[in-house]
Amino acid sequence: MSFPDFRARRLGLSAAVAIAAVTIVGTAAAQSMVVRSTGPSASKYPTGTKLKASDRVTLVAGDKVVLMQSGKTRTLSGPGTFGATGNVQASQSMGTTVTRMLAKGPTMRARGGFSRDATMPAPLEMRAPNLWLLDYREAGTFCVADPATLMLWRPHMDSDQLLRIEQGDKSETVAFVAGANFRKWPTDILPVQYGVDYRLSGAGLAAPVTVRFTAMESTPDTPEASVDALMVKGCTPQLDRLVDAMEEATAG
Repeated sequence: MSFPDFRARRLGLSAAVAIAAVTIVGTAAAQSMVVRSTGPSASKYPTGTKLKASDRVTLVAGDKVVLMQSGKTRTLSGPGTFGATGNVQASQSMGTTVTRMLAKGPTMRARGGFSRDATMPAPLEMRAPNLWLLDYREAGTFCVADPATLMLWRPHMDSDQLLRIEQGDKSETVAFVAGANFRKWPTDILPVQYGVDYRLSGAGLAAPVTVRFTAMESTPDTPEASVDALMVKGCTPQLDRLVDAMEEATAG
C-alpha cells in the first residue's frame, strides 16, 4: 500500500468518525426532559421523563407539561398533541436570572439584602433568587451545598420577625430585622444534620413547616445538571424554584 493511499484511508476514517460524533451529539441535543407535569396526564409524563425528537406528547384539558431542552423551557398546555422538541427563544433576562439562581455565592449587602442593579428583581420578590438559600416557607427536602454557610431567606424585609427552629429537644430563635431578608442558619445551636426533621414556625408562617436536609456533594454549573441533581436528591422546592425561573425567562 502506498503512503498516499494510507493517508486517504486515514482521512476517510477521520471524516466518518467526525460525522458519527456530530450525529450522536445532535441526537442528544435534540432530547427533551419533563421538568414539571400537572393535570390528568401527569402520571403519563412524570418529572424526569426523557423524550426523543420524534416523540409526541398528547395532553387533555387541564394538563400542563414543562419541557427543558438545551437549558431552555417550553410549556405545553392541553388539550392537544405536540412534538417533543420545538424552537424556543430565551428572553434577554434569562442569562441573568438563571445564572443568579445557580450561583454558588450570591452577593449580599452588609444589612442582609442582595445587592442589585437595574435588571435585578426588587427585594420583595416572592421567590428566593438563589437555589442554595433556604426559603423557610418551603416544606420538604432541601439540598445543602455548604452547611457552614447555609442561609435562611424571607421574601419581605420591611419588619422585624422571629423564626423558631426546633429539632428533637433543641430549639433556637432567629431574628430577622427590618431591612434584611436573610439570616444565617444557627449552626452553633442546631448543626445541619442530614435525614432528620426540623420544625420551623413563626416569622409570618400560617402553620409550622417541616424541612429535612440532604447533602449536595457538588453544585452543578448548568441548568440541565442542576435539574438532574435536584430530581435525584428529591429536592422538589429547589427544583420548582429553578423551573419557575427558567419558565418565566423563556418566551414562546
